Amino acid sequence: MLTQDKKQRNWKPILKAFEAVLGKNGVVQRREELITYECDGLTGYRQRPAVVVLPRTTEQVAQIVKICNQYSIPFIARGSGTGLSGGALPLEDSVLIVTSLMRQILSIDLENQRTVVQPGVINSWVTQAVSGAGFYYAPDPSSQIICSIGGNIAENSGGVHCLKYGVTTNHVLGLKIVTPEGEIIDLGGQIPEMPGYDLTGVFVGSEGTLGIATEITLRILKSAESICVLLADFTSIEAAGATVSDIISAGIIPGGMEMMDNFSINAVEDVVATNCYPRDATAILLIEIDGLEVEVAGNKQRVIEICKKNGARNVTSATDPETRLKLWKGRKAAFAAAGHLSPDYYVQDGVIPRTQLPYVLHEIKTLSEQYGYRVANVFHAGDGNLHPLILYDNSVPGALEQVEEMGGKILKLCVQVGGSISGEHGIGEEKKCYMPQMFSQVDLETMQWVRQVFNPKGLANPEKIFPTPRTCGEAANASALKQFEGVERF
Repeated sequence: MLTQDKKQRNWKPILKAFEAVLGKNGVVQRREELITYECDGLTGYRQRPAVVVLPRTTEQVAQIVKICNQYSIPFIARGSGTGLSGGALPLEDSVLIVTSLMRQILSIDLENQRTVVQPGVINSWVTQAVSGAGFYYAPDPSSQIICSIGGNIAENSGGVHCLKYGVTTNHVLGLKIVTPEGEIIDLGGQIPEMPGYDLTGVFVGSEGTLGIATEITLRILKSAESICVLLADFTSIEAAGATVSDIISAGIIPGGMEMMDNFSINAVEDVVATNCYPRDATAILLIEIDGLEVEVAGNKQRVIEICKKNGARNVTSATDPETRLKLWKGRKAAFAAAGHLSPDYYVQDGVIPRTQLPYVLHEIKTLSEQYGYRVANVFHAGDGNLHPLILYDNSVPGALEQVEEMGGKILKLCVQVGGSISGEHGIGEEKKCYMPQMFSQVDLETMQWVRQVFNPKGLANPEKIFPTPRTCGEAANASALKQFEGVERF
């Protein structure tokens, strides 16, 4: 949990300045109303902001940030609040700049396959806006019906189809941003390749520490001529993992390839009742193949053969939209289904090499038995992005601390086998203590230099991403944190 000495600040002139920009309805300050904004999807961490502001335009965001800069007030940008690493967690003496009212699709250019949107636009709205013309927006997090594009930019979100089509950064052409000093600048442009430094790439995934995106130019794709979804069920995790590696080794890159274990299969069927997933399977693979009709037909047969060779009991397929949607429905609802199994769950987000999948899942099972908490495993198997869901009851004293410790061991395990502590959820508040597990002193110093260039006063989303001794008290990290002595912190 964040701790911060409350500053004695005279808010009257600041609130008056905010209201001059946004009107009274655009400034939230009543204590009971602020409860709504005290956490994001990482519900174990809570802190009410001092004030919430609701801008609608780039110019309003810039004016609000200038006021924060004038009074040296820390500010945090927040979209739909679906983030899972505490990236939008406020500080006690902070202003929360909520972009949920900035929800206009400003332009659509089908001929050049791009669209310009405000940050509060919901992810799935982009595809809905262009699907009638045969286009779609590829990044599709499980929360795509509620998460906003601004949040996707901050965390560099992925989704089911990131195996073939990449994560958010691969689909952002340009950005209009408000810097932490309130200046409005443009990064990138209207075309895929721009000369000079790739500042768009630097900004995407920076978790609100380099400024606030207010207009985003996205790349949209032409819908595939043919799409087929396969569901293969296995009696062992090892067989399912071997199938994933064999499909990629065969030169086939599916549009998406997801795995669910027995626990998550039954959770989904209990709640969503797709009647598609075999309850007695140890694991299932959902494999989507897309492209030209002749290409899909050939790859479909090759994938079925690989699945059967690795011991798949059954392989079912669907090509019509309704059945394909039904097969994906369970996977998209996996997190919600876990919420019906337990009062609370703690989701992790690590990445491992595909070949390490059986070993890591075995180790997660061992940790589950050691700590006494059930774990449902749902993940992007094609690129090794794990999402173990640790089920617990936050009303039990000490439970959150135990599952956090268990989750930390899962992250360390990912790094040990050559992976990463995050695939798409970001670092935020939750994972910053584990950054030294993955990065050297020089790495982290270099990142701080970049942050200082954009954010010299440290007001934009402070205390996120980078570890500090005050907030990272793990004994295991104490030696790693010593390396920051003498390094300016923000």
